[in-house]
Amino acid sequence: MTAVTSSRVVPADVSDMSSCARIALFAATVWEVSAVRAALPDAATRTVGGRRVVVGSAGEREYWLVRTGVGHEQAAQASGWLFHQQRFHLAVSTGFACALVPAEIGGLLVGHEVLSMPANGDAGPEPLGVPGPERDSFLAFACGRIAGARIGPFLSVDRIVGRAADKREYARVTGAMGLDMESAALARESQRAQVPFVIARTVSDLLDEDLPLDFNLFLTAAGWLAGAGTVLAAPWRLRGLGRLRRQSRLAADRLTEFFRGYMTAMAVHHRPHRTTELA
Repeated sequence: MTAVTSSRVVPADVSDMSSCARIALFAATVWEVSAVRAALPDAATRTVGGRRVVVGSAGEREYWLVRTGVGHEQAAQASGWLFHQQRFHLAVSTGFACALVPAEIGGLLVGHEVLSMPANGDAGPEPLGVPGPERDSFLAFACGRIAGARIGPFLSVDRIVGRAADKREYARVTGAMGLDMESAALARESQRAQVPFVIARTVSDLLDEDLPLDFNLFLTAAGWLAGAGTVLAAPWRLRGLGRLRRQSRLAADRLTEFFRGYMTAMAVHHRPHRTTELA
């Protein structure tokens, strides 16, 4: 196990986990990372093992924020790497989500388990959840302090779902309340590392809303040209992009508000838990 300075990695004592609760926060994009970072007290960017991590603290809690990139593969790589650097009391998949239930833009969705949808369309294994005392504290805060917060299962898929008809079908088949592309991979890596896991995301697009274009085109370098072509061929899509940008800004603001409240509450009211796997 390792600890970091601003530019190098140095040895650390496992016993330090008894006095400091360490929380891993994973977000896919620069916009989502920025929203969470805005809530981090005294945040600083550090280099750990050649990768950049934002680290901040509040009370006796330390928060490590990592940008994963979009999708299962990148999320698995980033979280697997981080869990080899330090040991954590909780891992949080965060950022934006598509609502699979009636919701408002910026509404908070909190997941205690996640289901992945394979390419063949089957629902796959039982939902994956990783329990623990820090997860319980997180869920209790969200349930008791955030008006309108929804708590339930999430669904992770390997593509951006833009058609309202597809969203409704996923909702019908799985019963999930929220949709993203990273949480299943993050949950699997958390399970391997024996780190309790939870999801906290804010709604950026709605169940009955079609996205203005196929954003999957922009997930690869080769697809950017085709994606730009679809916008040029149909300028009306720009209005939809403007709407989505406004929705994402609101989702980002709500994400910052949630984490600011959570970090303040945990610093004031809770002491770190010493669990068997971290003892």
